[in-house]
Amino acid sequence: MDTQQRPQRTEAGAWSRPAAPSQVPGTAGLGQVGNVEHGRRSEMAVTFMNHVFGWMAAGLALSGAVAWVVMSSAAIFQAVAGLYIPLIIAELVMVFVLSARLSKMSAGAAAAMFLAYAALNGLTLGVIVAMYTGASVARVFFITAGSFGAMAAIGAVTKKDLTGMGSFLMMGVIAILIAMVVNLFLASSALDWAISVIGALIFAGLTAYDVQKFKAAGYMGFKTKREASQWAIRGALNLYLDFINMFIFLLRLFGDRR
Repeated sequence: MDTQQRPQRTEAGAWSRPAAPSQVPGTAGLGQVGNVEHGRRSEMAVTFMNHVFGWMAAGLALSGAVAWVVMSSAAIFQAVAGLYIPLIIAELVMVFVLSARLSKMSAGAAAAMFLAYAALNGLTLGVIVAMYTGASVARVFFITAGSFGAMAAIGAVTKKDLTGMGSFLMMGVIAILIAMVVNLFLASSALDWAISVIGALIFAGLTAYDVQKFKAAGYMGFKTKREASQWAIRGALNLYLDFINMFIFLLRLFGDRR
């Protein structure tokens, strides 16, 4: 499809993906598009990102509600704390399955699994948050929200291609996971502090990267409404994980333990 040609609507009512994937804002090989076409695509990107942030907010709200229930009941807290490790393993399995199989799921199944993951994550989050004072948790939450918002804004407006940075940051995530496992045996407070600082910076960077990546996908459009919904859930999951992990690392740095 010529880049000056308008995308065609499918039967599902979604804009079809143009044939030149390199012509996405913030990526290498950005081509020239007309002002009218650019405006149309920009509107598509804004609409898509509204869906992404909407699902992300729903996931965070559900996790927060479940965490509050865990902290509000001594019986539930004890039960969840006793199953903390199995729940963490279940979370990892669920997020890998969701990431790998999302493109083959219906939009409804993908949304349901994302919300189920958010609820499951709320259980373990309740155990973590209970170790800190309420005032410090609130303070760190607002710090996280502000940092996330700033990095999301950078990812949305920057003209710099962040693709290379994203690959580097994903390598950093793997390194952080390995360091955390190693520190289970070393129990080094200095290493724990370094992991928290680097982890917070990595997920802040990933926030900007993910926002640019999914905004670019929305700018390009999708073949079907189902594909658009699947990508919205994928974007929500990525940004949800960015926010939650940034919050946890900042809580380890700035939270006041009970």
